[in-house]
Amino acid sequence: MANGQWYPPEWPERIRALADGTLTPVAPRRAATVMLLRDTDGAPVVHMLRRRASMAFAGGAYAYPGGGVDHRDDEHHIRWAGPTRAWWADRLGVDETSAQAVVCAAVRETYEEAGVLLAGPTPDTVVGDTTGEEWEADRAALVARDLSFAEFLDRRGLVLRSDLLGAWTRWITPEFEPRRYDTWFFVAALPEGQRTRNASTEADRTVWIRPADAARGYDRGELLMMPPTIATLRQLLPYATAADALAAAQGRDLTPVLAQARLEGDEVVLSWPGHDEFTKHIPTGGAPA
Repeated sequence: MANGQWYPPEWPERIRALADGTLTPVAPRRAATVMLLRDTDGAPVVHMLRRRASMAFAGGAYAYPGGGVDHRDDEHHIRWAGPTRAWWADRLGVDETSAQAVVCAAVRETYEEAGVLLAGPTPDTVVGDTTGEEWEADRAALVARDLSFAEFLDRRGLVLRSDLLGAWTRWITPEFEPRRYDTWFFVAALPEGQRTRNASTEADRTVWIRPADAARGYDRGELLMMPPTIATLRQLLPYATAADALAAAQGRDLTPVLAQARLEGDEVVLSWPGHDEFTKHIPTGGAPA
């Protein structure tokens, strides 16, 4: 492996099946993931987790906290600070109820997997330490889906801080994948007084790492990542602070990135528009090049 690009062994067969019309794509599930940033001397660091090798999807790969939308959060009235639901609907390219659910998913997954909560008792505050037993019981109920995020906010009397998120990019899992996600990537800064922990049952390791260091690890083949993860890491490189990245998010293009697979002679060519580094040439019956 020349770099750390995640490439499942079953992909060539599935790509050829898609190309010859014998594979029907599954509908992608809406999801959200958050690049949580913290300032250090010289450059911000990003919180990443390593998915357990036993995971069916992207086992062993480094990723950010994230997961699927919970439709119980679609229309429930939520105490909300920051840009309106209508603003988020326009920004994300969906209707208002879907926008609320996507933003809720981003905040919920950050809490579930990193123990960090982008919410507070008032529109201009954020909760402090969330590591106590009562907080942990609520977090476990969220993970088990015994409690919706909207219900959790109500129970705690909390306001969701949508103003602490910046929408960064949107990627859709390739059509030949058996598990597909339509994922919005967000950036956020670690709130003062909170700290991360490995709260995810899906991860065996978490790290705070500079995007440049993570990218170098990927380039050396030491860190396994899916294309959107390494792509977003490279996009973070120009920013000297978390605030700079959040400010830049306002102007980011959210046109979905979707891999394309096509037949060219004796090869299947797999590519991600706008991201030439991920292009793969797959000989018929052979391994990718």
